[in-house]
Amino acid sequence: MDETTGEERAEAVRALESEFSELITRVRRVIAENANRVSPGMLPGAYKVFTTIVRRESVTLSALADSLMADKGQISRTVRELEDLGLVSRTPDPSDGRSSLLSPTPLGLERLALARAPQEGILMESLESWPVEQIRDLTRLLHALTSGEMP
Repeated sequence: MDETTGEERAEAVRALESEFSELITRVRRVIAENANRVSPGMLPGAYKVFTTIVRRESVTLSALADSLMADKGQISRTVRELEDLGLVSRTPDPSDGRSSLLSPTPLGLERLALARAPQEGILMESLESWPVEQIRDLTRLLHALTSGEMP
């Protein structure tokens, strides 16, 4: 059984929250830099929409808005910007003629790969000296935390 006091637990959770804050700040910086490399002046929000389309490979506007928990109108405007940049294309949805499927273009995939290149390997390098079992433990614990499950 866990022998820690309530104060020890609270202190540990505050320390974890602080580390998450630092991690989020770092991730935001990487996203902003990548967005600018995809297209100078691209906002991080547009980059998030674009990378979600890339990850999903083919997605409707409604599903994209739901996935990002964002306003459909704002997502629609962002997708138009991505289309104007040649990063995303629309094709008719074969299962629903009233909607379109959004997909990354070859140019979009190429620009994303080039944008991500400077960051590639940083996580691998950061974890190079970690035992594989510790990496797996961290992955398992983060999954439990994000899914609300008991580790």
